[in-house]
Amino acid sequence: MDLKLLGEVFVTLLVIMDPPGMVPIYLALTGTLSARERNRAGTQAVGLAFGVIVVFAVAGQTLLDYLHVDLPALQGAGGLLLILIALELLTGRSDDPNQQVTANIALVPLGTPLLAGPGAIVATMLFVQRSDGAADYFAVAVGIVAAMATVWLALRFSGGIVKVLRPSGIEVLTRIAGLLLAAIAVQLIADAVAAFVRQYTNGG
Repeated sequence: MDLKLLGEVFVTLLVIMDPPGMVPIYLALTGTLSARERNRAGTQAVGLAFGVIVVFAVAGQTLLDYLHVDLPALQGAGGLLLILIALELLTGRSDDPNQQVTANIALVPLGTPLLAGPGAIVATMLFVQRSDGAADYFAVAVGIVAAMATVWLALRFSGGIVKVLRPSGIEVLTRIAGLLLAAIAVQLIADAVAAFVRQYTNGG
C-alpha cells in the first residue's frame, strides 16, 4: 500500500472538511437537541458524507457526464443550499427540535454540502483517477475512512462545549455560524462562476 498516497488523501480531505471549523456550525445546528440526538446527528452526517464521497469516487465522473452536469454547477448548487441554511441561522428561524429535524440537519447541511461538499468530492475523484492498481485504490479508501473517523471524533466530543456555553452562548454561536456559512456559500458560488467563466473563455 502506498503510504504517501494514503497520507495525501487523509490530509487533503481533513483540510477541506476542516473539523475545527465544523464544530461551531455543528453545535449551532444541534444546540437545542439532547446529547443523544446530537451524537446521532453527527454520526448520521458523517455516514452520509462517507457514502456520498464513496459514490463519487467510484462513479462520480460517469454520473456527472450522464447528467450533463459540470463540477462548477455542483459547486454553485452547494453554495445556494448553504445560503438558505445561513439565513435561517442568522434570522433565528428554525423548526422544533424533534426527531425529524435531527435527521434533516444531519443530512443537510452537515452531511452534504458541508462535509461531502464539492471540494471533498473533486479531491476524491482526482485521487481515484491518479491511482494505478489495487494497492493505490486501497490506500485512497483507507485515507477516506481515516479522515471521516477523525471528523466523527471531533463532532462526537464537542458536546462538552454546549455545557460551557449554555443557551445564551449557543444563541451567539448560532449567529456566528450563520455568518460563517454565508461566507462559505458566497465563496462556493464565486468559485463556480469563476470556473464557468474560465471554461467558456478557454472554450471560445
